[in-house]
Amino acid sequence: MTGLNALLALSGGLFVTGLFGVLARRTIVLQLVSLEIMLAGPALAFVAAGAHHGSVEGTAMFLLVLALAAAEVAVGLAIYLHLRRHAGGGDADAATRLRG
Repeated sequence: MTGLNALLALSGGLFVTGLFGVLARRTIVLQLVSLEIMLAGPALAFVAAGAHHGSVEGTAMFLLVLALAAAEVAVGLAIYLHLRRHAGGGDADAATRLRG
């Protein structure tokens, strides 16, 4: 049981590290990287729990998290390119400049 606990602690650490990165960074690209780290935490937890219980559901949930991460990157990079083109900056405050 200690292997599962260690993997769950590691997945929690990944999630908290990603959350800190999202809150602390101002550039959109680094926030996207932090979001990917946040998604890696639950994905690791799903795989670890599935392997521990000997079921395939953990791997299936990992594939769903992977698809969610791919969609998030596509939308996030599209927003980033739009902000770079129209607001002239890549930070999170560029979105507020688009309002005016």
